[in-house]
Amino acid sequence: MKPVYFDYERPSSLDEATQLLAESGIQSKTIAGGQSLGPMLNLRIAQPELLVDITAIAELRIVSEHKEYVDIGSCVTHADVEDGRIPDVARGLLSYVAQRIAYRAVRNRGTLGGSLAHADPAADWISVFPLLGAEIIVQARRNVRTMPAEKFMVSSFITVLQPDELVRTIRVPRLSSDSRWGFFKFNQKAGEFAHAIGGVLHDPASGRFRAVIGAIETAPIIVPDASTLFQGPFNADIADRLDKGAVLDLLDAKGVKDTYTRQLSLVVLKRAAQQASLS
Repeated sequence: MKPVYFDYERPSSLDEATQLLAESGIQSKTIAGGQSLGPMLNLRIAQPELLVDITAIAELRIVSEHKEYVDIGSCVTHADVEDGRIPDVARGLLSYVAQRIAYRAVRNRGTLGGSLAHADPAADWISVFPLLGAEIIVQARRNVRTMPAEKFMVSSFITVLQPDELVRTIRVPRLSSDSRWGFFKFNQKAGEFAHAIGGVLHDPASGRFRAVIGAIETAPIIVPDASTLFQGPFNADIADRLDKGAVLDLLDAKGVKDTYTRQLSLVVLKRAAQQASLS
């Protein structure tokens, strides 16, 4: 199968890119690494009239470090993170996640912003950035808006992005030296998408104690106060205190009824808690 006919543009600035996306009457899609969109084009699942390649926009590769956070351009690749070419203000979590995404060939081209915009529920960053309390900065032709990462994804492959918008920057808060995290995903073989994702983060300096349950065929479940799941504050025995009933209630609220998915979600969250408590 080959893609349907489409026009192709490779703008060199954000202004030019957003102007192309804002053209009325034209169904357009942005592309960067193309690791997800490429197969969708070939299978004709996606049939844009215009493909806007944003890889020539230098601003989308910029990484700027600040006292309380780091801004990561949306065209930074998974391999950039894995290889330490950006500051890992999440105390190793970013590189830990990046090196476990698919295969090296995919990581060389796949981008953080592209993964977010594609919004596959089984992808990693769509769960990791909400766990960290990151923000997504979105660029349109005439305005810029910033939103919590947990508000970015609506459902499977659906985000809040409007047709004339693109992901510009991911703003990741800096974790303190006392912070601890655990991130566990289950897949049956290396390189494939996750069947379940669990994450736990505790940062006493900021008062954050968060959890995430991902790969549930819709937007991940973000728990801003994880003490409700672990029946109290963060300490060495939190994995043993996981309230299975509370987790299942959250899955019920999301409409997750599959027994296999529910059991895996419990397992990966407990293992993430164990990892966090031992870190």
